[in-house]
Amino acid sequence: MPLTTELVALGFQALITLTLALVHLSLGRQRLGTFHFTWAGAWSLYAVRLVMISCYLVWTQEAWLFAHQVTTGISALLLLWGTLQFAQGVSWHRRYLLFPVAITAWAAFTVFRMHDMAAAGMTGAILLSVVTLWTASVFFVHHRRTGSGGALVLAVTFGVWAVHHLDYPIWRSLGQGVLYGVFADVVLIVAAAVGILALVLGEGRRSLAERSAQLEQLTRLLLRAQEDERRRIARELHDSIGQVLTAVKIELDLEQRVAASALVAQAIQQVRSVSRLLRPQTLDDLGLEAALRAMVADFEQRTGVRATLELDRAAAEAGTEMQVTVYRVIQEALTNVARHAEATRVSVRLAVRDGGVALEVEDDGRGAPEKPQAHLGLLGMHERVAEMRGRLTVHTRPRAGFRIEAWLPMGAKG
Repeated sequence: MPLTTELVALGFQALITLTLALVHLSLGRQRLGTFHFTWAGAWSLYAVRLVMISCYLVWTQEAWLFAHQVTTGISALLLLWGTLQFAQGVSWHRRYLLFPVAITAWAAFTVFRMHDMAAAGMTGAILLSVVTLWTASVFFVHHRRTGSGGALVLAVTFGVWAVHHLDYPIWRSLGQGVLYGVFADVVLIVAAAVGILALVLGEGRRSLAERSAQLEQLTRLLLRAQEDERRRIARELHDSIGQVLTAVKIELDLEQRVAASALVAQAIQQVRSVSRLLRPQTLDDLGLEAALRAMVADFEQRTGVRATLELDRAAAEAGTEMQVTVYRVIQEALTNVARHAEATRVSVRLAVRDGGVALEVEDDGRGAPEKPQAHLGLLGMHERVAEMRGRLTVHTRPRAGFRIEAWLPMGAKG
């Protein structure tokens, strides 16, 4: 076989290998893990190894074979080290430098002292095979632990590669079967690249899922803490400040200070209004139906917007957490109507439908573009409904009002 053909094939393999090294370098620069830098170094050295064997084929000098053996061993160690960094989070220790030192010493002994090219090539191939098989086992364990498809692809790839490394001492003499070796290596490098990309994407998805679960848990805790704090402040306003103001009003009435008494009465009414907005005592004492009727009546009185309530009593008898969610969603929807809708009427409907509680708040206001801008109130409604594993949709058109629809499954708990 012409030497030029073999050198071109080795050059092509080196180019493919360097491409994989650049992929890892890019992933490392994106802060997806320092192990990507280690893998980039491993594949870069693997490409240098191909240059060394090419030089040996041209000049047949022992120095090139020695350089080939050293780069082969160190690239294999770097590949394994990067895998251990990724899968097990191992940290660096100076004693690990003994491994490349031992590889270099053995390569020098077999090449320059023994002058045994077969022994040098065989020990290098065996070392590369063992380390590659170890790498495959680490990826397989990671697949068993996480279910990563990319890790499984890499485990199979490096397992096959470990066997492929042994074909040199078994039936290929030094410098023979170059095209076969290049073809097999390129296929395996491409498979490794596919596996790495699948692994990175899988890890990204898994990390995102964990982060989403943490955010959902945090949202639930914040909503519950918010309700508890609202209940505490509302009770403090009603029981403490309300009583103090009532006592002051009685004293003023006894002294016939009419103007001052009226101001205190106004303050008492404002305290009660704030207390109801924070956490209506009616919701805790009389249930959802009474709380909604009081809220709708108060809304109509405060805003002058005609408000109607259609309520299925079966829907109002849902669990405590669902009652709070329904109340808060309707409260926020009515607040948005008062602030932004410029409506003359609004209707609130609550019913049992499709195995869950369906609520709807619709007004005849000015509406908004097809995709209304998200704000804190709307996001809060979405979070509350999502916490109960329900769904919420907003329908609107310019000059056609808003219609907010939510559905919560029966028996759902946050």
